[in-house]
Amino acid sequence: MIQLNFLLAVYLAVVLFCSGTQVFLNWLNISYLHRHGSIVPRVFQDTVGQEELKKISSYTVDFSQFDTMATLVGQALSLVILLSGFLPWLEKMIRQRGGGMIIGGLIFFAILSMLTTLFRIPFNLYETFVIEERYGFNTKTLSIWLSDWVKSTAILAILGGLLLGLLLILVIHVGNTWWVWAWMLVGGFELLMLWLFPVVIAPLFNKFELIENQSLEERIRTLMEKVGLRIKGVFKVDASKRSKHTNAYFTGIGRTKRIVLFDTLLGSHTEEEILAILAHEVGHWEKRHILKQLILVEIFSFIVFYSVAKFLKWPLIYHTFGFREPIPYSGLFLIGALLSPLGYFIQPLGSAISRRFEREADDFAKELMEMAEPMRSALKRLATDNLANLTPHPLYAWFYYSHPPLVERISRL
Repeated sequence: MIQLNFLLAVYLAVVLFCSGTQVFLNWLNISYLHRHGSIVPRVFQDTVGQEELKKISSYTVDFSQFDTMATLVGQALSLVILLSGFLPWLEKMIRQRGGGMIIGGLIFFAILSMLTTLFRIPFNLYETFVIEERYGFNTKTLSIWLSDWVKSTAILAILGGLLLGLLLILVIHVGNTWWVWAWMLVGGFELLMLWLFPVVIAPLFNKFELIENQSLEERIRTLMEKVGLRIKGVFKVDASKRSKHTNAYFTGIGRTKRIVLFDTLLGSHTEEEILAILAHEVGHWEKRHILKQLILVEIFSFIVFYSVAKFLKWPLIYHTFGFREPIPYSGLFLIGALLSPLGYFIQPLGSAISRRFEREADDFAKELMEMAEPMRSALKRLATDNLANLTPHPLYAWFYYSHPPLVERISRL
């Protein structure tokens, strides 16, 4: 039976404050857009007209409201799972059927994962086939959506199940130092995924081909050679079979490093703009941003694992949510649920660090290209192609934005 005590009261207060903050920031951003979004910013006056500006504002409002609603409903589902007594009932049913702690833990998390996955389906469908369709972005068919869902679910089940199983073995059999080994295991797993993603996982969803424009490929390789960077290849991905959004990215580590260009980007940007975008991505590599982010993530992960180890045997957590005794796998879930709202308020720190990295990458691109205009032009085109909000509220951008607002970035360049 759920116990109404100090721990539960604090948790509910933090969750409500988290939800209230999300609603407030969304309202603040939309209100700011209504007040200031009818005037094209000076740096965009040569590329964005009034009709495009209206479409940008409409897309921003529709997407923001939907995203906030989906998030709040998801939080409500989490509260129902935690406060309804479902968790201790589920644990009891699993225990009665035997199988031990490790198998029981895998079943416990599999059922909860399945519930949340099924819950997200209608929201995912609405976002793809209503909102993205309404604004001309969606090119995905229902069969492609279903295929993606099956593949991603299978990958999550296999890799997530393997990692969870190893974690449970460490928790149950290693003793008080389990969290140190678990931290190293997860860190190693993350590095392995960074290495495998470009060559194993991503090709399951998209087709990657060497770009056909030999002139562009040669210019890209020349640009890379300026900074002494060797890459596996410059690839085009068939992103257009799912969306008209444009993008490019640098992926992989070691021998799997590669540059990936969306075919939509190749079709809408000039060669100079593409080179500027790639110069920006190379800037992240040259400034060791990926390494720095990994270090920060591992430091944060170390703190989280230490905290989990300290609280895993605390009886109050289990009694609060209806468990009679500590169960390792249910404890991992409960502590994760308790820490999740706190993680929301750490987001501004991560956003600030990311924005600093983006500014450094912009500066690097300007230096490598020996001029600012190609990057300025590329950012303007990316903004219009993706209907990016040109006038976000400063507080909203400070809290959420991993990149500086576009007007700020372009003006700075």
